[in-house]
Parts: sequence; structure tokens; C-alpha cells
Amino acid sequence: MQEVETLAEVEVLAIAAHRDDVELTCGGALIKAQRAGRITGIVDLTAGESGTRGSAQLRATEAAAAAEVLGVSARYNMGWPDAGIQDTVQLRNELASVIRMMKPRVVIAPPINGRHPDHHTAAQIIRDACFVAGLAKLSGDFKPHRPLKIIHAIAYREDYVKPTFVVDITEEFEQKMEAIKCYSSQFDNALQAGEIYPTGESLYEVIRHQSAHYGSLIRTRYAEPYYTHETMRFDDIGALEVSSF
Repeated sequence: MQEVETLAEVEVLAIAAHRDDVELTCGGALIKAQRAGRITGIVDLTAGESGTRGSAQLRATEAAAAAEVLGVSARYNMGWPDAGIQDTVQLRNELASVIRMMKPRVVIAPPINGRHPDHHTAAQIIRDACFVAGLAKLSGDFKPHRPLKIIHAIAYREDYVKPTFVVDITEEFEQKMEAIKCYSSQFDNALQAGEIYPTGESLYEVIRHQSAHYGSLIRTRYAEPYYTHETMRFDDIGALEVSSF
């Protein structure tokens, strides 16, 4: 899959600071949505040129391969400076234009807090861009569009907020791992990455154990955690899952 200027409209759009962030934090949910018949996409804000390992060109190739594994319909790179994202009006409006083009109903954003400055800055600029994308008088070639829902993927960030909900990715987990392993330049023989703290195990084992931990919270094998600012709605209390005992 090529990163091209023509962007497809999607229902679920994951936006993250770096190529590989989406795979690590919400790859399972994207696979699950795609399997359910929803159109999914990814926007990476930077090319990853400041990464310790590999290069921007290599990561572009890896990102294209991972996109194929995830089954997304579009993947686009904003080309913002790696390790230098700033919440400016210019960048916010650039992202708002892409959101208007892709017209997502749901946007998945990074955690509100994060070790890497790009992560928490990206979380705020994504929220801001989703709002201004709906302003009628914002200049641009596309009609206003404001996503209905913004959720934050908070895998590996248990230090500041409890998940609002978790998604069972037991059936999707091995496919998610296949997408993550497309980034061999970043993760082979690695012990940590992004928000993932080292435990002495390989990065791949840390991901598996963390996903198993979140799965245990809802009595499944593997899961991913998410946070929303607003209260979640549920209408049929007779259909509630997860045993209390």
C-alpha cells in the first residue's frame, strides 16, 4: 500500500505521532472494526526521521506492509517533524483538512499523557483539529466535518487513568502482532519502545503480556484499553458482560 495524496473516506481513523504507534496501541481494534465491515484508516503525523533505529524511508516501507496486514483502506503521512510536533494553528488546520477529507465517525488518538513529547502533544492537537474541522468558516476545499467520537488508546499507560472500556482482541491478537513485526528495524531485539517500559523481556513478549493483562480485566485472553472524556452510554443492562464473581 502506498502513502498517497488521495485519501479515502473512512469510518474509523487512527491518528498517531509515529509510524508503528497505531500498531502498538490500537491495531487490534482496527482489525476488529475492519472484520466487522467498517472502513478503517491511519494518519501518521511524522515520518520517524529522528528515530534511534532505521530511517524514515525504511519505516515508510514497513508502515505500508503493516497497513496491508491491518486491512486499512488508507494510510497517510502528514510529514511533520519527528520529536518536534507543536500544537500550532497551522498544523492544527492541516490536520483538520485531512479529517474533512476522510470524514471519520470515530477517531482514535494517542494517550493524553505520555513519555514522548510527540505523543501528548499529538493527543491535544488531534482533539483540537477534530473540533475545528467542523467549523463552517474554516477555509479549505472540503465541507466541514466533525467526528462524533474521539477515544484515546492508553495501552502501557496505567499510571494516570483507568480505562473507560477495553476491547477484546483475542481473535485479532496474532494478526496485530504480525503488523507490529513488520517494523523489524524498530522492534527486533528491542526491549522497549514509545510508551513501553523495559522489563528485561523482548518487546514482543512485553506486548503479549500487557495485552493478556488487559484481557484479564474483561475475562478474555487479550484486550486493548481505551479512555474517553465523556461518560459511556449503554442501554440494555440485561446484555452487560464480564462476570462480577
